Amino acid sequence: MTTSEKAQAHGRDEDIEGEKNQWKFRAPYKVHEKDNSFKSYLEGNCHCGRIKFHLDKKKPLDSKFCHCTTCQVLHGAPFGWTAIFDKDDINFTHGHHDLLWYDSMEKTTKHKLPCKVSCAYCRTPIMDEGKNKILMFPTLIKFKTKKDRENFAPQYHMFYPQRVVDVKDGLPKWTKMKEGEESELLQE
Repeated sequence: MTTSEKAQAHGRDEDIEGEKNQWKFRAPYKVHEKDNSFKSYLEGNCHCGRIKFHLDKKKPLDSKFCHCTTCQVLHGAPFGWTAIFDKDDINFTHGHHDLLWYDSMEKTTKHKLPCKVSCAYCRTPIMDEGKNKILMFPTLIKFKTKKDRENFAPQYHMFYPQRVVDVKDGLPKWTKMKEGEESELLQE
């Protein structure tokens, strides 16, 4: 695929190698080649397999279910399962040039934080990129053991009043992001 074809696949007219595309030299997109400090514990990929990545942490900083309407629409599901990592915790081993961005606030495909990141080919949501962290989607991870999967167990629900289905699982349910952020804890 030529540079122009990649730019067109990403919905951009500019040269993918150009000045506006410094994203590929920064976390989470830079490739950790010859970096002995990056330990690969878990692997994942998009549906078509063009995007592949490794995680160097066995457990996320946090894991939750999100019921916001944006997640419902963009994932085509009643809620999303997300896991928070530092940007340096992911290494794209294949296809990081085939990523597509979407700014859900401005409804543009520019790489502007925060943004949604997906495969440009199969459109599988890969993660949400914030200013300091990423929200990975654990359904993409190839868990090796039951313990690996348990490490990603959601701790709570957020934006629960926007839910389209009741979930009776005993987890805390917050009206917004989490406690301390003008969010209220709801009764199950």
